[in-house]
Amino acid sequence: MPTYEYECPDCGYTFEEFQSITAKPLKTCPKCKKRKLKRLIGAGAGLIFKGSGFYETDYRSDGYKESAKADKDKKSSSSDSKKSKKSEKKDKTKSAKKKSD
Repeated sequence: MPTYEYECPDCGYTFEEFQSITAKPLKTCPKCKKRKLKRLIGAGAGLIFKGSGFYETDYRSDGYKESAKADKDKKSSSSDSKKSKKSEKKDKTKSAKKKSD
């Protein structure tokens, strides 16, 4: 539900009202009780995202991006060394089997 701004042209009183989009505009000023209240065109509010999502990582600082890249590089290099160790073990077992045959 949006917040609407109202102004009374007679007494100059301005205020905000939290209303449904389908609600009819207010007509009576709460201060002077005259029925000349006008709804103003407001700038609206900024869009606020909550939770995790694309926007959380899109606008990160350069320092954060660099450290994240460094962490990623470390993980990939450690997984490469694990893969090479596994392939060495496979080669040893294959050569041992061939010798026994």
